Amino acid sequence: MAKNEIQVHQQQEKKKVKIKPYEHRTQYHETDPQGIIHHANYVKWMEEARMNLLDQLGMGYKQMEELEIISPVLSLSIEYRSAVKFDETVLIDTKLLSYDGLGMEIAYRIYDKETGEDKAIAKSKHGFLNKSGIPISLKRIYPELDTKFFEFKH
Repeated sequence: MAKNEIQVHQQQEKKKVKIKPYEHRTQYHETDPQGIIHHANYVKWMEEARMNLLDQLGMGYKQMEELEIISPVLSLSIEYRSAVKFDETVLIDTKLLSYDGLGMEIAYRIYDKETGEDKAIAKSKHGFLNKSGIPISLKRIYPELDTKFFEFKH
């Protein structure tokens, strides 16, 4: 496959794809002195969940980097609802809220695997740049990738 080509997973039938939540078991090193997960770790979990989402959509970040596409964070917001502690398992639902070829916005729901209790609700916005840091339009440069994003936008 040439460097400027993209391999996109094709669906045989038009059916709704179920995105599986990202699962994370909290680690001791993620806690603060009070035994609660430090707030900065939620950003790391969001990044992991975003990579998981892109992989499930058939356009993993490694593939995007091979095409010299980078997707930096432009903004993020987190509303903490309930403390997470060591040795708990959280699930993170991700949803592609918006996409316009120049960027995307993703929503996250972080919740307790056992109880379903919301731990945090978050959003992140990302742009698309080439390896030189210049903004690019996926619609213009990679129309097949652009189409794939539009298929999965909620």
